[in-house]
Amino acid sequence: MPSRLTGALAALAVGAAACGGGGDKPRAATPTPAASAPEASAPDPDDVRVVREWADTLRAGRVRAAARLFALPSVVSNGTPPIKLETRAEAEFFNRTLPCGAELIDAEPAPHGFFIATFRLTERPGPGACGSGTGETARTAFRVRDDRITDWLRVPDGESAPETLS
Repeated sequence: MPSRLTGALAALAVGAAACGGGGDKPRAATPTPAASAPEASAPDPDDVRVVREWADTLRAGRVRAAARLFALPSVVSNGTPPIKLETRAEAEFFNRTLPCGAELIDAEPAPHGFFIATFRLTERPGPGACGSGTGETARTAFRVRDDRITDWLRVPDGESAPETLS
């Protein structure tokens, strides 16, 4: 793995430790103000199904299987600048850095082909602990193509989809 990516993924792991609860909420890519956002249509049910499958799989502690639901390449941001995942090992590492499991509780439209998923955070088997984040909510903007997640961008509560990856 190139050293540039190693550093970015290490920063991502630090940001992932604050996945929920407390006052230190990670910031995602720059959000689009709701008033200026283009019209967004309802999320595609098949795309929502992929995200639900990813969340259910990760919550069960099946990191490798969860990572296989990411396209290569894909883009992630969990309080970091966007990071491109280009290998299956990078996708597995990203999923492993998420200390919480999550249950999908809502999906809402967002511009640029994204939708925003709201999750209730849970503990999950494997490394890391959700701790005080358990039971809190977290929001992530997703873009899915061909039944694979192409974009995973953390969205702070009360903000809309990122504009950086239109």
